[in-house]
Amino acid sequence: MKVSLAAMALATILCACVNPFAPKLDNSPSHSGSVLGDQHTIEGIFQNFKQAYSFQDTTLYGGLLAQNFIFTYRDYDKGVDVFWGRDDEMRTTYGLFQNVQRLDLVWNNIIDSTFDETGLKGTIVRNFNLTVTFDANDIIRIDGYASFALARTTPNDIWMITLWRDESNF
Repeated sequence: MKVSLAAMALATILCACVNPFAPKLDNSPSHSGSVLGDQHTIEGIFQNFKQAYSFQDTTLYGGLLAQNFIFTYRDYDKGVDVFWGRDDEMRTTYGLFQNVQRLDLVWNNIIDSTFDETGLKGTIVRNFNLTVTFDANDIIRIDGYASFALARTTPNDIWMITLWRDESNF
């Protein structure tokens, strides 16, 4: 009887230290289950851009933009190019994220890409489709092209967007 009572006490103590509702920490080096991309790669930049829009996450979005970032587009009504810096881009994107129910961004083919011989600067032109859902009765679909200038300080650094030229005809 003393053995079984001691065994039960030991079992109770051991079981009390395990939470069946808490998953174990995954210490594996594989990131295959992550929805985020590796910004050391060009495709990782675009994957993170898409996820930032999908999750409406300004922190993730801000991690894509260099401190000297410039956004520009053509105002066809006025016949001028409009541009703004990183701070205005973050405020504008925050406003977008706060005022929509859903954003669906699809990156299509890369139309053109050029990189310097150092591999530290490059330009990508890519086709995209963006569906902006304000509510069930107000959905806007935008198809266009975006031209991105990308840069990194060393080949081991992540890519950052320094310029985004929206070439859609919205």
